[in-house]
Amino acid sequence: MRKTIVLTALILSAVLMFSSSVFSVPKNDAESNQTLMDELKEKAPKVFLDCWRCDRDYIRKELSYVNFVRDRTDADIHILVTDENTGSGGNKYTLAFIGKKQFEDMEETLEYSSNETETRDEIREGMLEVMKKGLFPFLMKTPIADLLSVQCKWELKPTAVEDKWNFWVFNIRVDGEFGGETSQKSTELGLNLSANRVTPEWKIQMGLSADYEEDNYDYDDYSLTSVSKEKNLRGLVVKSISEHWSVGGWIEAASSTYSNINAHYMIAPAVEYNIFPYSQSTRRQLRCLYRIGLNSMNYIEETIFNKTKENLYNESLTLTLEIREPWGSASTSLEGSHYFHDLSKNRLELRGFLSFRLFKGFSIDLHGRFDRVRDQLSLPIGGASVDEVLLRRKELATDYDYSIDIGFSYTFGSVYSNVVNPRFGGRSRYGRWR
Repeated sequence: MRKTIVLTALILSAVLMFSSSVFSVPKNDAESNQTLMDELKEKAPKVFLDCWRCDRDYIRKELSYVNFVRDRTDADIHILVTDENTGSGGNKYTLAFIGKKQFEDMEETLEYSSNETETRDEIREGMLEVMKKGLFPFLMKTPIADLLSVQCKWELKPTAVEDKWNFWVFNIRVDGEFGGETSQKSTELGLNLSANRVTPEWKIQMGLSADYEEDNYDYDDYSLTSVSKEKNLRGLVVKSISEHWSVGGWIEAASSTYSNINAHYMIAPAVEYNIFPYSQSTRRQLRCLYRIGLNSMNYIEETIFNKTKENLYNESLTLTLEIREPWGSASTSLEGSHYFHDLSKNRLELRGFLSFRLFKGFSIDLHGRFDRVRDQLSLPIGGASVDEVLLRRKELATDYDYSIDIGFSYTFGSVYSNVVNPRFGGRSRYGRWR
């Protein structure tokens, strides 16, 4: 019996050793393959992804054959992604692949369009496919090209688009917020309806909004109920004339307890000239917009100018500059307007935004606005109570309005950002990062 057991054990050992030698990958071959992969990855292009809305973790995980870096100055390829809204409620993304260093003379631009019904997962998959196509010409000039393959999808012949909605997109939104404590309760209700149609020749946008806000306070023997109401019906029609010219106009009907307006009706034709072609709008724009309007005003309370209603004519001129480049982005607009019956009733508005990389790892963000106000014609003669001032229920007289937001950031350390680790979520709850 003992001889039988020993013999069986020897046979099993022999079978296991044979199986291991036949079916296992030689250790030297596995190490050799890993060494080759490490060398190819080390020589792979460095990519800087300059995109506000991209799912960076997803892209880094799927494009594992390139090296993502944190700073554009370290990159061989700068992917600059800009976007603008489409008529369907989605976005058109323009992806510029800008070569640096060894790819200095290479540049490619591709586009991807999403619609409002697509999920975030579908959008990021579409963006990923476009990035793969844009990176391909660069990768073909590197050693990693030997590991790439090309797949060809069946291409259908171009056909005319038949849209049963004729490019109209409708949206309905209803929201509410309710909150309270022992001595305070608040209610906010909102309704938004919109209908938009955007084609290369026409841009039509219509919207209806209504907002109701109520706050109730009880403190000892003091009780207060404050209500704010606002309604707005608006429309915009624009006709494309050329790559630089557009004509159109606005219509509006509104009421606002905050602005002492019971009814406001406005019609304003306008013309716009863009120094840069509209086809370059995702990268740069320099627009000049002139508008002239007729305003019919009906006030809730008599104004400081002893008016309960009046018809007003006004005009405005707006200059807008928008730039998006590898170094960052910038936008600024300057608008001047006045009423014809009294030129001293005017307003000057300046808006600005700058996001700029001064040097490697160091960025500065600036937001600012300044309004010089001389046209508050709807201010009530009775002024505002203390409650209305504290709760901002009524517009107050002012000569100016401004805000400034500035921020700096500096990042240093490893230039690579390839690794994705989703464990315990993206941020620590102890640091209140989520």
